[in-house]
Amino acid sequence: MKTAYGAAAALLLFSAGPALAQSAPANGRAELTAYIDGIARERLKAREATVAGLKSQAEAEARKVANRATILKLIGGLPERTPLAAKTWGVVQEDGFKVEKVTYDSLPGYHVTANLYVPAGKGPFPAIIVAPGHGLDGKIGNRNFAVNLARAGMMVLAYDIVSEGERLQHYDPELGASKVGRPTGEHSLAAWQTAPVGDHVSRYFIWDAIRGLDYLAARPDVDAQRLGAFGCSGGGTLTAFLSALDDRVKATGTACFVTDFDHLLSTVGPQDGEQSIPGFLASGLDLPDFVEMAAPRAYAVISTTEDMFPFEGAKKAVKEAQGVYALYGAEDRLSFIYGPGGHGALQPIASDIVAFFSRWLKDAPDKRPFTPPPRLAPEKLWVTPTGQLSTSIGGETIQTLNAKRLKTVIAARPVVASAADVGALRQRLAADIRAVTFATAQPGGAPSEVSEGANGALRFKLGDGQWADAILTTPEGGGRKPAVLLLTKDPQAVKAEAARLAKAGHVVLTLVARGAGGTEELKASVLGDWNLLATRMLLVDKTPLGVRLDDAVRAMDWLAARPDVDAKAISVYGLGVLGPVALHLGAIDDRVAAIYADNSLTAFRMAVDQPIQRELPEVLPPGVLRRYELGDLALAAFPRPVTFVNPTDAVGTPLTQAAFDKELAYVRAADRKLGQGDRVRWTWRGGREPLVLP
Repeated sequence: MKTAYGAAAALLLFSAGPALAQSAPANGRAELTAYIDGIARERLKAREATVAGLKSQAEAEARKVANRATILKLIGGLPERTPLAAKTWGVVQEDGFKVEKVTYDSLPGYHVTANLYVPAGKGPFPAIIVAPGHGLDGKIGNRNFAVNLARAGMMVLAYDIVSEGERLQHYDPELGASKVGRPTGEHSLAAWQTAPVGDHVSRYFIWDAIRGLDYLAARPDVDAQRLGAFGCSGGGTLTAFLSALDDRVKATGTACFVTDFDHLLSTVGPQDGEQSIPGFLASGLDLPDFVEMAAPRAYAVISTTEDMFPFEGAKKAVKEAQGVYALYGAEDRLSFIYGPGGHGALQPIASDIVAFFSRWLKDAPDKRPFTPPPRLAPEKLWVTPTGQLSTSIGGETIQTLNAKRLKTVIAARPVVASAADVGALRQRLAADIRAVTFATAQPGGAPSEVSEGANGALRFKLGDGQWADAILTTPEGGGRKPAVLLLTKDPQAVKAEAARLAKAGHVVLTLVARGAGGTEELKASVLGDWNLLATRMLLVDKTPLGVRLDDAVRAMDWLAARPDVDAKAISVYGLGVLGPVALHLGAIDDRVAAIYADNSLTAFRMAVDQPIQRELPEVLPPGVLRRYELGDLALAAFPRPVTFVNPTDAVGTPLTQAAFDKELAYVRAADRKLGQGDRVRWTWRGGREPLVLP
């Protein structure tokens, strides 16, 4: 059965009078994930055809140059070189080598802790920078490889990537651990803190590695023409990034990372914050491109057959890269080293890995036994007295660096003194909102098609061919009524409120946030259960906020077309992470008569300024602070009223009225010039109190 109305996707009916009552459909997350993967695979198919069409070294080189430029653009570029301020804190003498305990500054005051394994002899030695995988022990986790490489005559800089080893960003000395959780949680939190500035957190990870190469190249006992890079898992990611962007790396070993996204999407999916660059797939890139950007330099793709990063994808990636290396006449420089076992199980092929580096950095292809080194207590290899930078010499964190960077790129707050200024602001925001959220729906479209599902449920088809869930609650009596578009993730939690509003004479459409239902692995509890899905969306230039804004526009189209709705009296009410959606809708759709943001973030800037935040993945569009603030949206809604109910900071703590007034002082000042100083207001309601609508 089909009807003339439409806008959300499973629209279920509740009535204050006689009702057709159904429960909301269950998990929309699988549908949303499939939709995103469909977009991804379209981009991957187009990319595959492009790579297959490469016919010469010149074409391969041009693609490599273009891809490098694209990646640098996507991550926000790389910082400027500043003094390394390198320092040696101590030396541990061992059999056949020594370990220097060093720091260098990737950026001023941003310290990198490392162990430098120096072979016996005078040198100059080939040198390898080794990035650790995702583990708390950081550089110490690579001791086995560092020792064996040093005994083979190569210097090794084993360093702590951020949030590992001695570089925990949120270390709590009372807990003896990070307040956020495991390293991947800190990484993903840092990624979301960095996003609104318009950068990607990988720029800091990559820069740490580039400066590590700078440190090695500056040492007189290092042969700067024979530098290598090695890493496994998260370290494999950074090694791939580094060698793709820095030609000084003459031999690369990337372990347990290289696969292709076609296989990855079908298994574990995109994982950690620094590994997943927004716009990566949308820009026509795939993981094999990192290998191909290193051509024709020596490269080893290192895999295990039972890895979480699919082995079949690794085989496909290597086969494609072999074709690119062949265009350079360098087929012998691309190796595929693999063995049995799960993620990170490199012991069976460890000798082959050392032999690869010996061949390409020492011209000595001898294969020697891989011997575990003597155990050392971790504190013997600590660089800092306490084993943590934060409790010893201190220094910058990604959050503090990012807050400083924001000051150089943040958009100026709009100056509004007339109705014409409001119009200009709205026009600019309409473009800016689409640029950062990737929303596409234009207000005022034809109502969507509606199909009836099982048990009387209605499904409303959206502009992108997807569906969103909703519940309609209607009042008794005839005539046109005011309406409320209620945005929520939990329709059952507001069921009683919808009934109350309907009894008071409102038509209520409870629109369920697309993707609601289901859950995912939590990298950190503060991130909520949208971190991985939101990361997946960013790869193809989609955002949770943009998708939900599109759905809200379609819902407005449907509400405004109903014969029982007064189209000039439709309010939008966003709860929690849907508060910013309500503000965005009010800024682009003048059919919204009043806007309510309940228990939601007050300013995007707080996500940068505060060291820890909650549930950022659902509300933060990349680059937003280069264009606008949430307060700008409230200003653009003039003269319609905007109510912030229990407005919060980025941790979720409600702001006092004084703090709120200070945050939105510029909006209030503009409203006073326009003759409505009390248009934007703060209000409070307790947990059991009704919504603030009349």
